[in-house]
This record gives sequence, C-alpha cells and structure tokens, in this order.
Amino acid sequence: MRLTLLTTLVAFGVVACGERKSAASQAEAATPAPAATPAPAAAPAAAAEQAGSVIFTSTTGPACSAAAAGVVEVKMTGDGTTKAAFEPATLTIKPGTTVRFINVSGGPHNIAFYGDSIPKGAADVLKKGMPNPMGDLVGPFLTQPNEKYEVAFTGAPVGTYRGYCMPHIALGMHITITVK
Repeated sequence: MRLTLLTTLVAFGVVACGERKSAASQAEAATPAPAATPAPAAAPAAAAEQAGSVIFTSTTGPACSAAAAGVVEVKMTGDGTTKAAFEPATLTIKPGTTVRFINVSGGPHNIAFYGDSIPKGAADVLKKGMPNPMGDLVGPFLTQPNEKYEVAFTGAPVGTYRGYCMPHIALGMHITITVK
C-alpha cells in the first residue's frame, strides 16, 4: 500500500513538477531548524547526486519565487497512536514565505487548511502554492520519515490561516500560521 502511494506521488511529481532532486536534498532540507528561522533555499547538487533515490520538486511558479522570501520548517511528529503535533503549532511569517512541512515521526501526515478559517481571497493563492493537492486546500500524505511538502505563501493576504493534519485531527494536530 505504501509503495503504491509513494509511486503514485512520485508519478504526479514527475508530471506536475519537472526538476529532479535526490533524497539527500530532501534529507538535508529536513534537518531540524529553529522554529520560524529561515532555512537554506536549496541543497547542494553534489550531495543530491550521491544519494541514489530521487524526489521531484517544482522549479516554476509560486514555490520558486517564495524561496527568496525564505523557507520556514515545521516538523510533523507523533507516536502513531496517541500523540501528534505540528512543531511549532503557531507560526508568524511574511508574505512570500514557503513553509516546509517535514514528516519526522508518527506518519502519515499532511497539511490541510480550513476553507472558512483563512483570509478572504486566500483560497486561490493557497491552491496555487500547494502542489499535487489531494483536494481543495489539502496536501498529499507524507508517509516516510523526512518526507517533505512545501506550501508557498506567495501573494498571500495578511491574516490567520488555520490548518490541520487529516489523519490526526482527532488527536488535536492543528496549526495556526499568521501572515503579516
């Protein structure tokens, strides 16, 4: 089941995104960073080539232009049964920032936003900044440790964006992102 899901996600990534990056790039990007501290925008290509496996990321559109504004990492953690959390659960960013969600433990995880708990006009902006969605304002499941998903807030209206993890909503896995 996991292999089928992963294969499907990779296939969508190939079709929708284009550029190839290795798992080393992904692992480097998943290195824990202090909360709300910008992370490096790109991983070295040499390390990417040595890893062996391949992931796909967008090279055009909102995610790339947002990288100039910075990348903020949010860890997705849990024990798989009784605990699940976004770390940090509250975040303040500038418009144009990319938020990188990283499955650290207790997956699968994803990020989804409540349509009625985002600023007016933000839904269309979020849809453009969320590659490979499973539905409106719903990102794909991250099933493997250190797997990541980026949401670009390029052109996002200021205000509060409330989100959750679909598999762990009953465990209270919520996040609040404030754009200002």
